[in-house]
Amino acid sequence: MFQTHSLDLHEIRSRIASSLDLKDLATCARLSQDWNDSFTPPLYRSVVLSKHGLSMESVERNKHLIQSLRIKSSAYGKRSLTSTRDKVIFSVLTYSTLTTLDLRDNSIGDNGAQVLSEALKTNLTLATLDLEETSIESNGAQALSEALKVNSTLTTLDLRRNSIRDTGAQALSEALKVNSTLTTLDLGRTMIGSAGAKALADALMMNSTLTTLSLGGNSIRSSGTQALSEALRTNSTVTIIGAMF
Repeated sequence: MFQTHSLDLHEIRSRIASSLDLKDLATCARLSQDWNDSFTPPLYRSVVLSKHGLSMESVERNKHLIQSLRIKSSAYGKRSLTSTRDKVIFSVLTYSTLTTLDLRDNSIGDNGAQVLSEALKTNLTLATLDLEETSIESNGAQALSEALKVNSTLTTLDLRRNSIRDTGAQALSEALKVNSTLTTLDLGRTMIGSAGAKALADALMMNSTLTTLSLGGNSIRSSGTQALSEALRTNSTVTIIGAMF
């Protein structure tokens, strides 16, 4: 005998939703309130905010559904003033379900990094933060390091292609000495030299949770690579990518 399982309409629509692209999901969500209830959650689970996509107002209304959010620079449109952009950044970090925030290629600069830092100090959900090529320099790295000292959820931080230099690397190193959740840190092409590498090496002697540290494309000389090599003798947890030992 075959067992049959009855499905209610909501479950049927939910299964249909799992196979649709964003355009079709949006169309279905507009058909009726019942369809909206079924098709809106998957529509907002992973959101790309851009000039021609969902509006910020729509995102705000459904913020309780969003798990992953990418904000493209075109999303701000005429509202690209720094103050407006910073308000948007701070606002999205209050979303209670957000685990991934992608801001790559947004020129948030050190001011934006400061806004992020303040939000991260109290945020309890974000696990992945992509800040590749966001015009962050040493002061911004310093601000982020203060957040990393107290944040307990972030596991992945991408700072590639930012000019944080040795000063920024030294600040982040201080955070790594006390942070116990970050597992992946990408500092590729961030203008770090040997002084920054030595500071990171000192941090790795104390940190036991970081598993991947990327340093490719930096100008680290032999004294810096030697310090990193010595740190690896003590720290067997981390893998360093891009440093020439």
